[in-house]
Amino acid sequence: MNIIKEKFKEGLSVVLPIAVLVLVLNFTIIPLEKALLIRFILGVILMLLGLPIFLLGVDIGVTQIGNLTGHTLARSNKFLFILLAGIIMGFIISLAEPGLHVLSGQVDFVSAGQISRTSILLTTALGIGILLAIAALRIVYNIALDKLLFILYGIIFILAIFASSEFLAISFDAAAATTGAMTVPFFLAIAAGIAAMKKDTQAAERDSFGLVGVTATGAVLAVLIMSILGKSSIDVAELEYTLPHTDSIIGPFIVQIPLVLKDVFLSILPILAIFLVFQKISFHLEKKAFRAILKGLIYTLIGLILLLVGVNAGFLDVGSIVGYELASMDNAPLLLIIGFIIGFLTILAEPSVHVLTHQIEDITSGSVRRVLVLAALTIGVGLSISLSMLRIIIPKIQFWHYIIPGYLLVLILTRFTPKLFVGIAFDAGTVASGLMATTFILSFAQGAAGAVEGANVLVDAFGIVAMVTLVPLLTVQVLGLIFKMKSRERSLEKYEGYEGL
Repeated sequence: MNIIKEKFKEGLSVVLPIAVLVLVLNFTIIPLEKALLIRFILGVILMLLGLPIFLLGVDIGVTQIGNLTGHTLARSNKFLFILLAGIIMGFIISLAEPGLHVLSGQVDFVSAGQISRTSILLTTALGIGILLAIAALRIVYNIALDKLLFILYGIIFILAIFASSEFLAISFDAAAATTGAMTVPFFLAIAAGIAAMKKDTQAAERDSFGLVGVTATGAVLAVLIMSILGKSSIDVAELEYTLPHTDSIIGPFIVQIPLVLKDVFLSILPILAIFLVFQKISFHLEKKAFRAILKGLIYTLIGLILLLVGVNAGFLDVGSIVGYELASMDNAPLLLIIGFIIGFLTILAEPSVHVLTHQIEDITSGSVRRVLVLAALTIGVGLSISLSMLRIIIPKIQFWHYIIPGYLLVLILTRFTPKLFVGIAFDAGTVASGLMATTFILSFAQGAAGAVEGANVLVDAFGIVAMVTLVPLLTVQVLGLIFKMKSRERSLEKYEGYEGL
């Protein structure tokens, strides 16, 4: 019962801040149509019901499968087995990620079907699977994290030269959307399971971080390659953004239920199949543990259905309309301020962010205070949303003007930051881009881009989730440098191990 209460509080903290902000805007500067407001409230209720059930299911089901898989991969120590198992598991788990379903649906809608939902889902999942295998092999064979990241992002920068601008933004958003509530616990559990098999405890602690960050590059690479191979098929000039219909309450829910049921069953059944196969050949769990994981998968299924119906039928449309109405007021400062508030509230309410801040304070034995980390993250993400709004207002500012210099700086910092903090930073990027970023914030950006003359929704709205992801990469590494300098100044011998990682 305590776990259920904890998960409900977690779901409440994620959804409620944005819901309250929408209600405040409704009663002040952006009055919403009655049908739309009721639909939004119903969507929020479904999300509040579904998210705790989903998170509970992930904890007792998906995460446990990840841990067991990590131990199995480490014990095998066979290159081909790790490669194939990593690709299959990464592909299957990614297909069940809620954020990826939402993002792919939005890309399909905005591109008028020119970039199909299925192509984004399958391409991204395949990229994630391949890079999960590579990330697992890195831990097993002790390959340096910073060197691997330099190689991967070097390839990304080269591919970005040849990719179209809309695909560049979508590729980084896909990485952020794929690493969410379903995949991150699973990937972290795999990393912990593999690292725990190492005799060197310091190496095990270091290698338990970074797998998620490496895996996320698979989504970027996959979508960029898809862009290059099919570049001529996208006609951006012909796209015209249309606001969602607001005159129906029940209709959108009726439409979404069968679609979501189909997607969720197709997502969860492969996970169940893989679990049953591994149970037969490797896990050999006792009946009690086996049933507990099955129960977790059932919870995940039910929670995912409620969550996605609530998001698709009641939440996304309001985000688009709020963004559209704000941008239509021709008041740039107001749009930037509201954008900052949305980013600030989203990160402040994200439970994983608070786990991260405690983690950093513990690792540094209090040298880097969690309040400082939280302030840096919330303000940073707030500014990233404002900068994204500025990119919409001024179309001459392009996504690559932000993302390429940002990641170059991130990679430069990896050469000076303690290696433990490098791993934490790249995993932390996934923490910020939670459910609200891939739902409300992205739809908010689409609405704003749809209202600004000269802006293109596919080019200018996408990329906002990637900006949210970029902030922790910079913030955590800078904090790692601060910790490193403090350690040297105080000559604390107990910290010397981290400096040499």
